[in-house]
Amino acid sequence: MKKIEELINKETIMYLVFGVLTTVVNFVSYCILAYISIFPKSINTVVNTWIAWLISVVFAYLTNRKWVFESKATGIKAIIKEIVAFFACRIATGAMDAVIMFVFVDKIYLNDKIIKLASNVLVVILNYVGSKLFVFKKGKE
Repeated sequence: MKKIEELINKETIMYLVFGVLTTVVNFVSYCILAYISIFPKSINTVVNTWIAWLISVVFAYLTNRKWVFESKATGIKAIIKEIVAFFACRIATGAMDAVIMFVFVDKIYLNDKIIKLASNVLVVILNYVGSKLFVFKKGKE
């Protein structure tokens, strides 16, 4: 019971809340971009996906910095270091998600929805761990 109490704290709850909101930002951004469709059809989906990813990662950084991990980093150098680390973690988990989807869906032919769900659970966990250990380290501001 004590382990569960350690896992379920303000930080974890806030991470989950803003994780859901980040997903909404990503989805809504993608839908808006797809609706206005300013790119050629052949690249529209990929470009819109990456733009929506960028918008949602910026949103995630800002909310994680202020409300989840309550970063105390100040000064341009410290904040840039924090941003680079945050984006590096997100790029790494994004690449891992793409590899998982490629291997398990495109090569092994498992159900894409189930694999995407499992991959996203792993990505969310790794994003939290990466943010906590490498980006918003307490006492390292």
